Amino acid sequence: MSITYQAAGVNLEAAEEATHQIAALAKSTFNSQVLREIGLFAGFFALDLKKYSDPVIVSSIDGVGTKLKIAFATGRHESVGQDLVNHCVNDIMTCGADPLFFLDYLGVGVLDPAAATALVGGMANACRENGCALIGGETAEMPGFYAAGEYDLAGTIIGAVNRDSIIDGGKIAAGDLLVGLPSTGLHTNGYSLARKVLFEMAKIDLAAHVEALGMTWAEALLQIHRSYQKPIRLVRSHPALTGISHITGGGIEGNTRRLLRDGLNLAVEWGSWSVPPLFRLIQEYGGIADEEMRRVFNLGIGLVLVARADGAEELLRLLEIEGGERAQVIGKIVQ
Repeated sequence: MSITYQAAGVNLEAAEEATHQIAALAKSTFNSQVLREIGLFAGFFALDLKKYSDPVIVSSIDGVGTKLKIAFATGRHESVGQDLVNHCVNDIMTCGADPLFFLDYLGVGVLDPAAATALVGGMANACRENGCALIGGETAEMPGFYAAGEYDLAGTIIGAVNRDSIIDGGKIAAGDLLVGLPSTGLHTNGYSLARKVLFEMAKIDLAAHVEALGMTWAEALLQIHRSYQKPIRLVRSHPALTGISHITGGGIEGNTRRLLRDGLNLAVEWGSWSVPPLFRLIQEYGGIADEEMRRVFNLGIGLVLVARADGAEELLRLLEIEGGERAQVIGKIVQ
C-alpha cells in the first residue's frame, strides 16, 4: 500500500490553486521596476539610480502578533494582511526611506485557499496604497504544526533612501516638540493583554455592538493598522523635523526614546489628547494601571514627529492643510 503527500496532510492541488490566485494579486502591485513575474525562485527589482544618487538599502521584518487570533475567531483575514504591510512601511519610513518591495511568509497547518487569498489580497491592497510591489513570498503547509484554522504571518519590506536624507534622530535636541498623529485603534500591539482582559475577564461577545465604540468588538479590534506614508512624505524634508517614531510595542515613551542620544529624555503631556474609548474600556475591565497602559498600548497616538520648536507650528499647518491631519503637540524633549 502506497501513501501520498495528501494522506500526510499536504494538499498540493489546493496549494497550486492558491498560488495562481496569489500570483494574480501580486501582479496587481507591480511597476516597471519589477522584472519578473511570480513563480521563479526569487524576485527581481531594479533600483532607480536616477532617483537615488547615493542609495542606502533599508529593511525591516515584522508580524501582527496575536491580533491573528481575532482574525481566526471572526473568519476575517484581509485586514491583517493590510496590517502587516502598513506596519512594515511605517517602520522604514521613520528613517526617511521609500518602500520599494515586500515579501511575505504564511505558515499553515492545512491550507485554506480562500483564507490565503484574502490575506494576500489585503497585502496587495496595502502595497498598492503605499506604492510598493509585492514581488514574492512563501506559503508553507505544515500539518500538525498549527491548530486547525490557524496560521502565522510575517513580512519583510525593502526600501531605499539617499544617504544624506536618512532620519535617525541624531539632530534631536532639548526643546524639540513631540507632535502626535492619531492611531486607528490598537494597530498591531498589545493584543495579548487586550485578549486576556476582554475574553477571559470581561467575557465579551465579538459580534456585540458597543455604543461607546460605535461598532462591534470585532470591528474595533480589527481596525487596520494605519499607514503613515502620506504624512511622512509631507514632512520628511521639512527643516524643522528631527526624528520620527512609530508607536508599536513599548508605547510612546519606549519607542521614541530609541531616537534619543544620552542626556536627553521625554516629557510627554499625557492629558493633552483624548484617549479613544477602546483603550479606556480595556483599562476599566482589566483594572490596569496607567503606567502599564502607557507601556503596552499606543493610546491613540500611532506616530510621533520630533520637531524644532521654532518650526513645529509650520509643520502642523502643513499636515492639516495638505493632508487633513489631526496632529497635535503632546510633549517635548528635555535635557
